[in-house]
Amino acid sequence: MPTPSRLRVAALTAIALLLACALAGCADSQDEDLSAQKLSWKDCPAPSPAEGGGDAPSPLPGGEEWQCATLKAPLDWAKPKGDTIGIALIRARTSGPANRRIGSLVFNFGGPGGSGVSTLPAFGSDYAKLRTRYDLVSFDPRGVGRSAPVECLNDLQLDVYFEQDGTPDDSAERAKLLDNTKEFNAACEENSQKVLPHVRTTDAARDMDLMRQVLGDDKLHYFGISYGTELGGVYAHLFPKHVGRAVFDGVVDPTQNSEQGSLGQARGFQLALDNFAEDCTSQPTDCPVGDTAQDVKDRIAKLLADLDRKPIPGIGQRVLTQTAATNGIAQALYSKDFWEYLTEGLEQAYDGDGRVLMVLSDSMNGRSENGEYSNITAANISINCADDKPRYTTAAVERRLPEFRAASPLFGDFLAWSLLTCTDWAVAGAADHPDVSAAGSAPILVVGNTGDPATPYEGARKMVEALGRGVGVELTYKGQGHGAYDSKNKCVQDAVNGYLLTGKVPAAGTVCS
Repeated sequence: MPTPSRLRVAALTAIALLLACALAGCADSQDEDLSAQKLSWKDCPAPSPAEGGGDAPSPLPGGEEWQCATLKAPLDWAKPKGDTIGIALIRARTSGPANRRIGSLVFNFGGPGGSGVSTLPAFGSDYAKLRTRYDLVSFDPRGVGRSAPVECLNDLQLDVYFEQDGTPDDSAERAKLLDNTKEFNAACEENSQKVLPHVRTTDAARDMDLMRQVLGDDKLHYFGISYGTELGGVYAHLFPKHVGRAVFDGVVDPTQNSEQGSLGQARGFQLALDNFAEDCTSQPTDCPVGDTAQDVKDRIAKLLADLDRKPIPGIGQRVLTQTAATNGIAQALYSKDFWEYLTEGLEQAYDGDGRVLMVLSDSMNGRSENGEYSNITAANISINCADDKPRYTTAAVERRLPEFRAASPLFGDFLAWSLLTCTDWAVAGAADHPDVSAAGSAPILVVGNTGDPATPYEGARKMVEALGRGVGVELTYKGQGHGAYDSKNKCVQDAVNGYLLTGKVPAAGTVCS
């Protein structure tokens, strides 16, 4: 083929950049002050496939519609006058009188990678009391949902990706896992290279401060759950004087690197499994999945070993693999409300039917009934790999396997091998762990759950210490599941509501059960 002229090369380069920017949700560079922009609030459309799909949010009590808007933010905060991206927002206007309104209460529900635009309406009724004095606001963080979403594999490719063996037993399986990881990461770079360097938690925190200004608030009032506590801590570090009333629930340990965090999760999910097994076998009726707590765990271990050798039928043409079953069990341990589904799923799987466990696994992976995936996995990996500096090899994981297996016979291998996720990632990780020191910040209520599988209870105390003297105020909930406020525990909700609605800080060390 003839060599293109320099003019043609320049044109092709320009077209490639425009396409890359369009895929990333970018706009042209700008000169206006973004903090002075006016949001155009409109009735919300149905969630996009990247947000999880489904119907438009139902009207609020009283018939008021949820409203959505797009915030314009710099693609690169180091170049605030450069290209911009859109940050998708959702809100429910306060239900109380205007003279009682405090401001906006911004939610982040975690992940990283979860869509706040689709999640807030699903749980909006849980925050009805808070809505009496706040506009409830959430958003899709950059890289997520409608906010310059990271794109990696397509739906059919993701079906194959999630069937891979995540706990390799020999060198061939280890090589295959590493190859699959590299292929996924290469697809992210190919499809989203312009946005990948700009999805760090520090970028999202700066977006939130811009959001605060555009919403017209002097202070950011904030409710962070799970990863949302890390995002809130980073915000408090960057903008301590801008922190209003803030609550962290289901608290990430900010002192841990990615390996320590995964090891902590292994212990947390094992504790939750122990609690599930004890609960099932302590009921007046027989536990259908084991005679004793140990028997429950032994039977689950045997199921997973059997699935490693031979998957069983799942949904449609898909089969339930060992990895999918482990994923489904972990999903059910996020909430005590899901334990009945875990029992049902295990009963079915013992009879050769993997449908319930696969539904749970699909939920974890963001797969809808019609086979479409949200971009939660792509966004989760992209944000974590941009944040976390360590990179691991198969040899390094093998050396750490004994410690992970000691932490959890069931989940240890699965979480240890997940350390390979950022292998050959296109962007260097920012740090070993986030900096959340926030001298000068207003008090932040930090709520830890003793039975939390995903963010173990110890993380709450570490967050309080890292925030600094006089900032973090710890509250303990002796319960099960991920987070505390949505457990409906009256003691927890009274403490959180009291702080957010009246400014009354609970006594440090308060315990709810």
